[in-house]
Amino acid sequence: MGIFGGFTGRYIVEELLKEKFKVIPAWVNQPTRINIIINDGKHEYKLLNPGNHVDDDCKLQVLHHLGCLNEGDKLVISGSLPPGIESSFYDEILSVCRDKGCEVILDISHPVLKELIKQKPLLIKPNDDELAEIFGLEVGTRQQVREAMTSLHKAGARNVLLTMGARGLYFSDGTDIWFCTAPEIELVSSACAGDAALGAFLSVWLRGGDVSEALRLASATGADVAASPGLGTFSRVEQLMTQTETVKL
Repeated sequence: MGIFGGFTGRYIVEELLKEKFKVIPAWVNQPTRINIIINDGKHEYKLLNPGNHVDDDCKLQVLHHLGCLNEGDKLVISGSLPPGIESSFYDEILSVCRDKGCEVILDISHPVLKELIKQKPLLIKPNDDELAEIFGLEVGTRQQVREAMTSLHKAGARNVLLTMGARGLYFSDGTDIWFCTAPEIELVSSACAGDAALGAFLSVWLRGGDVSEALRLASATGADVAASPGLGTFSRVEQLMTQTETVKL
């Protein structure tokens, strides 16, 4: 489920359908944005388009599509707010989810996360930069990670997946904290690596799988994307998993 527009939006939907994904689009008139990411071998530069304007009709489409949610479903809300959507729209979405008995997972890089966390989402997935910018929390040491996790749980998050790029990732369920190392790779593009890591983690964790295995798969999948142009093919995930280790702190 997502917002699409123009030739770029049609292309994304068509390619997803070719891969047998179920797509529930909400359409806008302007094209889906194109971002440019440049890697000079040492540094990464991102030229980010703010995105198309989302009108009221598109918002109604999104809310209508959410009507298909059922009790026990899980909805991942990810990305940034495009022009035309106010932060209050998140509240409307979460309200629908509550009424439907649907759990919410938040992967958003917007200051509104500080308010949304009070609604006790099932899981949030910040990275280290977002923790600093949104919550004012530093995670340079493991003690700081522990303190940050405690703060996030007190604020309302039931579970936290913290991604830190080459520094690995942490998961906390409010009782225990796990850490997983990151494989050594040559960075091509960090775009979508965090999204891929979250998807991989959820594919194990939401099925009741072992947290350590979920973290190792997440770490390897994120690394595979970061080492690939575009999303890559995920062909190296199993090999990269052998380079990861987990520990319960």
